[in-house]
Amino acid sequence: MKKRLLVVYGGNAGGRTEKLRVAVTEGALQAAAELDAGMDIRALRALDAGPDDLLWAEGVLLGTPEHFGYMSGALKDFFDRTFYPCENRTTGLPWGLFVSAGNDGLGTRNGVERIVAGYRWRSIAEPVIVVGEPDVAALARCRELGATLAAGLAAGVF
Repeated sequence: MKKRLLVVYGGNAGGRTEKLRVAVTEGALQAAAELDAGMDIRALRALDAGPDDLLWAEGVLLGTPEHFGYMSGALKDFFDRTFYPCENRTTGLPWGLFVSAGNDGLGTRNGVERIVAGYRWRSIAEPVIVVGEPDVAALARCRELGATLAAGLAAGVF
């Protein structure tokens, strides 16, 4: 049976967060292929994702640009729309975070982590925070994040 990974991200089409999202997804797909594990990945813009998507997922990766030291309004909206419909139904969900930052990304990280604590999800890795334009190393870290969650799902670790 295929494992189900949801990638929810804010940001502009073709922007830096989108580049990180592509790398995260590539990493997950590559890990699943190497492990010969079926993986169904839904990559959705935060405004297009909802409670049904979150309840479908066995793992989630969240991506956001840093806006004024906080997450994107679209990701915050996703949390606002999904919290009560999913309350106590996604406890323990493995998750990870990638941030495209113009500053240091720490306010964004803290804001997301505070909200996710309310969902009672389980972090699988340190967030990937990329300051400025993503370089080869930053994209590799994003691929590693995607691969980590996919491999853990495939192995039944998460």
